[in-house]
Amino acid sequence: MASPTYHTPHGGHPGQDQLLTDRAMFTDAYAVIPKGTMRDIVTSFLPGWDSMRMWVIARPLSGFAETFSQYIVELQPGGGSDAPESDATAQAGLFVTQGTLQLTVDGTAHTLTPGSFVYAPAGADWTIRNTSDEIGAFHWIRKRWQSAPGVQKPASFVVNEQDIAPNVMPDTEGRWSTTRFMNPEDMSHDMHVTVVSFEPGGVIPFLETHVMEHGLFVLEGKAVYKLNQDWVEVEAGDFMWLRAFCPQACYAGGPGRFRYLLYKDVNRHMPLG
Repeated sequence: MASPTYHTPHGGHPGQDQLLTDRAMFTDAYAVIPKGTMRDIVTSFLPGWDSMRMWVIARPLSGFAETFSQYIVELQPGGGSDAPESDATAQAGLFVTQGTLQLTVDGTAHTLTPGSFVYAPAGADWTIRNTSDEIGAFHWIRKRWQSAPGVQKPASFVVNEQDIAPNVMPDTEGRWSTTRFMNPEDMSHDMHVTVVSFEPGGVIPFLETHVMEHGLFVLEGKAVYKLNQDWVEVEAGDFMWLRAFCPQACYAGGPGRFRYLLYKDVNRHMPLG
């Protein structure tokens, strides 16, 4: 099996000879942010960081997706932060797509490479730096941790997806699998981050319609995705943002694997206010 690839935006700016037509769309049920929109002009910066910029691809919006934010962070050599999170209630999931980064969490140092995933619980002491000569990049998913009776806050951990055996979905002959960073039976986690993979011809053969919100960043390949009532073509570098109960399915048309990084909120009562 070929080694995984991890699409990373590099910014830039289109020339004046380029057409305006693109696949970007924002509806009541979903948004598609294609890779061609991730240009220099839409980057942001954060206080307390050095030599960084980021694309904000999801943020809580009332009446849309309300549980999480997601950034793509680019670090120049020497860049990073010794105090990256200003909200003590926010947990973090970091997924590296480019470069070699140095992370400390709860006093333990780790070297991160493409495919590395970090979970940092709310209030954790963590830092991240690019000590290499190359640009580094990672996804940063943030969600306010929701406590529950009898449940302890999760512990931090660092893994690499290439060291985790994927869970093959039943009755799919291996065409659809999920690499899970959180144990689904661990009730301390109120969000799951996974890498979902489809071999050419693999499908989600029904319209998933559920309460979980989603962020889906395409790491590799291409597919057609059914979002609400629309079939949408997506490829590596695109981001899909789905509100609760948006019907969804996909068909991986090939010629190679189709893989994406997935966020969803799980394991808690629904707020009644």
